[in-house]
Amino acid sequence: MRGTEHFIRTNGVDLCVETFGDPADTPLLLIHGAGHSMLAWDDEFTHRLAAGGRYVIRYDSRDAGRSTTFPVGEPPYDLRTLVDDAVGLLDALHLPSAQVLGMSQGAAVAQLLTLDHPERVTALALASSTPGGPGHDQPDLPPMSEALRAVFAEEAPLPDGDDRAAVVEYLVEAERPFAAASRPFDAAAMRAQAERVAERGRDIAAQLTNPFMIDAGAPWRHRLGDIKVPTLVLHGTEDPLFPLEHGRALATEIPAARFLPLERTGHEVFPRTTWNEVVPALLGL
Repeated sequence: MRGTEHFIRTNGVDLCVETFGDPADTPLLLIHGAGHSMLAWDDEFTHRLAAGGRYVIRYDSRDAGRSTTFPVGEPPYDLRTLVDDAVGLLDALHLPSAQVLGMSQGAAVAQLLTLDHPERVTALALASSTPGGPGHDQPDLPPMSEALRAVFAEEAPLPDGDDRAAVVEYLVEAERPFAAASRPFDAAAMRAQAERVAERGRDIAAQLTNPFMIDAGAPWRHRLGDIKVPTLVLHGTEDPLFPLEHGRALATEIPAARFLPLERTGHEVFPRTTWNEVVPALLGL
């Protein structure tokens, strides 16, 4: 079911990749959000997708996990570079096309991947996203919550990368403000994941800094009507970064897209409580 992590050289960087399931099955590429790594996609979640007939591919984007990193505060790439990385990854795996699931910044990459390389995407799933890219002006859509805005205004300094306990605690607390307020925050599960992230991360400071600094480039919201593949938009009803209206607007602007609101979910990667709903929806694409 599970392959070992390995590196693929593409677009001038080394990307750490892991696959699950039968390579003869329908490929499904998972693209994580800014500040995360491939571990954001829970092992059991990927196993469920693989058991449903998907060849699941997760990878560390540049500046994440074990992939190539750059000096903190100096990312020499933009959002469209991440699109090129995804294309290069498919090429290296000899996959002419794949289904694609992106979360947050990864969903922005997935949108552009589908628009700029439509022949490479057979179905699209967008989670915790917005029409177009993060950072683009969306005056018709609600801004982030005041509570989250206050968190950003008082953001804690990055921990010493050599202090593993401090890194783990930082990673846990960094996720708390994005979780649904109506559901108890599962600090134990988040800490277990943070331990793995801290252990395998090449440069945690780069992971937590550089992806948030990159340029999203020219807006593309006006192009969303060009997406023709089956599309599923998943969005937490309590998302404090991109309130629910962002997901609804995204689904409205992509022809025939299905919108799946996730109750008691914030801006987070599919809490376990949603899997019985999310996994069948993804397998139904």
